[in-house]
Amino acid sequence: MENIQAIKQRFELIGNDPKLNRAIEKAIQVAPTDISVLVTGESGVGKEAIPKIIHSLSHRKHAKYIAVNCGAIPEGTIDSELFGHEKGAFTGATQTRSGYFEVADGGTIFLDEVGELPLTTQVRLLRVLENGEFLKVGSSQVQKTNVRIVAATNVNMLDAIKKEKFREDLYYRLSTVEINIPPLRERQGDIHLLFRKFASDFGQKYKMPTIRLDDDAVDLLLKYRWPGNIRQLRNIAEQISVLEESRNVSWETLNGYLPNASSSNLPAVIGQKKSESDFSNEREILYKVLFDMKSDLNDLKKLTLELMKNSDGEKVQEENEGLIKKIYGDNGEEVEEDERTPLEVLHLPESRMEKHTPKPVMEDKYHFAEEIQEEETLSLQEKEVELIKKSLERNRGKRKAAAAELGISERTLYRKIKQYDL
Repeated sequence: MENIQAIKQRFELIGNDPKLNRAIEKAIQVAPTDISVLVTGESGVGKEAIPKIIHSLSHRKHAKYIAVNCGAIPEGTIDSELFGHEKGAFTGATQTRSGYFEVADGGTIFLDEVGELPLTTQVRLLRVLENGEFLKVGSSQVQKTNVRIVAATNVNMLDAIKKEKFREDLYYRLSTVEINIPPLRERQGDIHLLFRKFASDFGQKYKMPTIRLDDDAVDLLLKYRWPGNIRQLRNIAEQISVLEESRNVSWETLNGYLPNASSSNLPAVIGQKKSESDFSNEREILYKVLFDMKSDLNDLKKLTLELMKNSDGEKVQEENEGLIKKIYGDNGEEVEEDERTPLEVLHLPESRMEKHTPKPVMEDKYHFAEEIQEEETLSLQEKEVELIKKSLERNRGKRKAAAAELGISERTLYRKIKQYDL
């Protein structure tokens, strides 16, 4: 059995991170068996190297090795690609075709992005894993195949199972052994090594001197989160190698190639937009508050009317004890338990009455009570129109002053004036 260092050299794997070494060690251990392997890790971490290691160290190394990107094949044709089809099975099937499982018989199939497989294809794949049988599209004849399946995914499979996007039984068949490749930000000691390797490769490829980072640039390189992992690091090294005339790369130069470098050392925070149901709930709460306010206002009007009809405030308090508690809460109880002081009708000073009441107060209290009852029957829209008219009259048609008095913007007032044709 080859050791880890020899495998790294053979497959050009760079780094000495313990997590990376453990992943390679597990690949070496499972290679001689036919156990199904699931390789997990973020996009761009280099998951495709593990199935190559497994195949090259297995007894299948002289048979075919086929890598299939499940996410790149359209849903309507993936069954045909994997399992083949019979002539006339669907429109365009002009001849019988062998699928990857038939072609790779005796070898290894690497299913990259296996989490993107449609549910119908997952059922077919489960049957292959259980007994090595499959059906071509449009055929009723069962065929046998002997393949080693190594799958890889960058999605959280347990979440996909909860959302019913991936079969739980298939997950457990695929992940007999699970190998996780750590993200680049967790392999900080390997980042500069990888950059130097890529810079050297691109220097040779484009026949130009190799770029080098100064100390500050190296510090920035190590602190960056690298969301795209090794793929992103390689891309940055290639860009700088081609575009920069100076072969010595400063902090400023490198920073220009790193998106969101200033916040790279902070964990990502993903905001969630409010759903329609959230706004609906807020509206319902607002409506409830408004209706409660209207109910309290009507109760207060009723209590005021009783006080105006009856000069005995103590009697009114006794008769409307429940209503007072509803309006004032605990304060009503305190009034009752204290000295049971008779309620008094409050009057505004004459100056305020003149300013805010365009019509004189009716001397006849019963006639005034009729006005209150009549006002209650008016709609909210009529009250709004009445308030706007009064405000405009008091402010001699000046919209800005009227809007300030009403507590709304001048634009809103203008819109309501047009709406109500005032």
